[in-house]
Amino acid sequence: MSRMEKCESKIQPAIATHGGAWAIPDHMKEASAQGVQRAVRAGYCVLREGGTALDAVEAAIRVLEDDPVFDAGTGAVLNYDGEVELDSIIMEGKELRSGAVTCVQNIKNPVSLARKVMEKTDHLLLAGKGANQFAKEMGIDEVDPSELVTEEARKMWEEYRKFNKNVNVFFSNRAEFGHETVGSVAVDKWGNVACGTSTGGITGKRVGRVGDTPIIGSGAYCDNAYGAVSTTGHGEAIMKVNLSKTVLSYMEHLGLSAKEAADKAVGFMHRRVGGAGGAIVVSSSGDLARSFSSQRMAWAFAKDNSVRYGVDPEEDHDGGKIA
Repeated sequence: MSRMEKCESKIQPAIATHGGAWAIPDHMKEASAQGVQRAVRAGYCVLREGGTALDAVEAAIRVLEDDPVFDAGTGAVLNYDGEVELDSIIMEGKELRSGAVTCVQNIKNPVSLARKVMEKTDHLLLAGKGANQFAKEMGIDEVDPSELVTEEARKMWEEYRKFNKNVNVFFSNRAEFGHETVGSVAVDKWGNVACGTSTGGITGKRVGRVGDTPIIGSGAYCDNAYGAVSTTGHGEAIMKVNLSKTVLSYMEHLGLSAKEAADKAVGFMHRRVGGAGGAIVVSSSGDLARSFSSQRMAWAFAKDNSVRYGVDPEEDHDGGKIA
């Protein structure tokens, strides 16, 4: 292929979503699978209509943040004091621009606030009070935090306080107590990639705790030269190995495929620091991959106008065409 032909050729748009890597209980499996499919369809429609990877990722994550099945936005879990504290990041791979927020309590869709940080400031991360002040400047509506709290989240918090479990035990026991982080990665027809991740953290976390989600290179990372990654799982473990950046580093330095790099990085995290988690990846050429060391991870892919999805390790279901 000539240089001109390469310039004129277009990538087949593709997008992936995840709803968290954890021990999803049977009664939540179907809702989790349906949720990630709705989100990936929303994101793919943006791509199909000529939108950017960044637009698609934001659209997909907003759907997940609005779904009480997941630990992000509405449905987020509660910290030790019984409050919502939300983290989110979004990034694009052409210029490596990124924006993130952490410890925000009354923003319904923190991924959209993170995008404003990226586009309207010289900073990468705003926290707490400062993030809320910035949201007011940008005209982003605030909601009463109680609107984000579901009855299930309240019950999980009460159970946590009753038995005074530490956070690590609580994380390991999420079949009873928990939801998980959400995220998305995409590549558009111009070959630009983007990624994003959003979460409410871990039930009973210390007030002010910041996990991997809003940290560039941990919760998400992308580069047009290689691809995009969004991670999920035990945040402290993910931060120790910079999981998202590690996936792309394996693709860059070892020449691994998206799937090979994801498997290697997730395995390395488990061996090196004992952390469970997962990742979704899209390569710059449009290959989609997922990998997880937890019992389950809800994921969905959309490409060529069709959807695939799964929850259990060996699942890979046909989700049908996108209308």
